[in-house]
Amino acid sequence: MANSDQEIGRIPHIPVLLRPLLEAVAPVAGDWLDGTFGAGGYARGLLEAGAARVTGVDRDPLALQMAAGWAGTYGGRLRLVAGNFADLDAHACGPLDGIVLDLGVSSMQLDRAERGFSFQKDGPLDMRMSQDGPSAADLVNTAPEGVLADILYHYGEERASRRIARAIAEARAVEPVTTTLRLAEIVAKCLPRPKPGQSHPATRSFQAIRIAVNTEFDSLAGGLQAAERALKPGGRLAVVTFHSLEDRIVKRFFQIASGAEANANRYAPARADQAARFEMITKKAVAPDAAELAANPRARSAKLRVARRTHAPAQAIAPEALGLPDLQPKKGRR
Repeated sequence: MANSDQEIGRIPHIPVLLRPLLEAVAPVAGDWLDGTFGAGGYARGLLEAGAARVTGVDRDPLALQMAAGWAGTYGGRLRLVAGNFADLDAHACGPLDGIVLDLGVSSMQLDRAERGFSFQKDGPLDMRMSQDGPSAADLVNTAPEGVLADILYHYGEERASRRIARAIAEARAVEPVTTTLRLAEIVAKCLPRPKPGQSHPATRSFQAIRIAVNTEFDSLAGGLQAAERALKPGGRLAVVTFHSLEDRIVKRFFQIASGAEANANRYAPARADQAARFEMITKKAVAPDAAELAANPRARSAKLRVARRTHAPAQAIAPEALGLPDLQPKKGRR
């Protein structure tokens, strides 16, 4: 969810990769679902491109509150639902012609210090997209040091995870870590000073903690399979990712569901052929062009993948087959 309204009432930024997304799913018609509604940029884009109806789903109450002032302009064509896109097939009103998922954290959340997502703004260490349940502060101050290290390594690919987890444990023993800048300071002291152009030292740690707090990978695995169940034959699924871990899961899902999964062992017995449940529309991930990057630097890591549903029956995929990170400690790592 890359671009969203900065304040209620302002015109929103154009969502990341909206133009190539609409081109890939054209012609847009029928019933669509935007599983990560945010500020509604994708939903508006779909409605203006020809969708008859769009269901906008979001777990963040603020997103739905912000939409209340303009959603009525679309009459009955826009329906808003509070919920997690992991259950999107339960939120749909019948089989769908298309689904859009824009993963990660939104600018609406990043730019509000009180939400606690940003290491560049001082605020409470929160990070809850749904604004309920255990917060990032709860995790940081109560999780065992080893669990913190595993979260940082597997959800943030942070090589210094053990060092950072130890520093957090030492800091919280003196005083609870309750603000974003305090956590960012602890992490930064564990890592070399970044060179010009490099990301902030706390980037990976904040990503990992946010993913853990919101169980984002479980939601992603569930949402992809819910989309497979909800789409009618010919329906399109478009997914925008913002970091390598979630893109890897999406890519793996499409490989398995489209029958393009590589055989890891050519000497292994051949598996029974299974009908492809998706056909790829984008042969490889689509990235932002130079014009979009100039207008929105936050789009730099975005990738778009789009596929079309076939007539084949939906099938469940085990989480381990999708490559969800394993939080079990591994010897010799970190």
